[in-house]
Amino acid sequence: MNLVVQGPALAQGDLDALALLAKPREQRQVAAHAWRLHGAMKNAGIAPLCEARRLDHAWMEEGRRFADLRLLAMDMDSTLITIECIDELGDFAGKKAEIAAITAQAMRGEIEYRESLRRRVKALAGVAETSLKEVYEQRLKLTPGADALISACKKHGVQLLLVSGGFTFFTDRLKTRLGLDHTISNVLEVKDGKLTGALIGDIVDADAKAAKFREVSSRLQAGKDQTVAIGDGANDLKMMAEAGVSVAFRAKPVVRAQASCALNWAGLDAVVNLFE
Repeated sequence: MNLVVQGPALAQGDLDALALLAKPREQRQVAAHAWRLHGAMKNAGIAPLCEARRLDHAWMEEGRRFADLRLLAMDMDSTLITIECIDELGDFAGKKAEIAAITAQAMRGEIEYRESLRRRVKALAGVAETSLKEVYEQRLKLTPGADALISACKKHGVQLLLVSGGFTFFTDRLKTRLGLDHTISNVLEVKDGKLTGALIGDIVDADAKAAKFREVSSRLQAGKDQTVAIGDGANDLKMMAEAGVSVAFRAKPVVRAQASCALNWAGLDAVVNLFE
């Protein structure tokens, strides 16, 4: 197995300590703050060492190449971008804290996602449609490393799928801006220039995300080992289970526990470093 270790705090002393535990046959630097330990042996001390030193680590099979991938899917809010759009919209309704609390519960899997979304969207009733543009232009920022990950996908012909329980206003603009291949998200109802507090059409939840992932994967004739899914919340888990490699990015504990690996410190470009 390969042990991939990365993070902004990674230092030579960390590599020396890991080498004593993992006894790799070779150590190779793959990026400024990322190393691959080839032929590493699993050791119970590796995970707590990395946690204590703020390092991300992942066990990857030998020969897994990024260039062999066909599909990479990722969540939008708090994954591709640094904010939760619905929480920021809640600010315009004077209910940001209330909505953010429900969002956090839903991401931890403590409440049913569909009901949580209906409650949060209902709280947005009366917010001006222009607030959507303001959130997009003034508050929405890409997560560090996002551009590098997207560039790597385009270089190697890996198709990009953006899945979101958020809203088409944002996913459509990101698709155009970043050159993404596929998106799926929810549609906010607007009347007379204001949000009504309702959605149009079916709700995009965990099942819808997973179904879209399967649909695109099938269309591409991609094998499971040619796919990656990245998410942070409980509503991403079903989609992540469909992928050959699942990455919990800045994720809740329930997601980290079920993912192939977790990235808590490095940026999204760290996904590329997982592969040879």
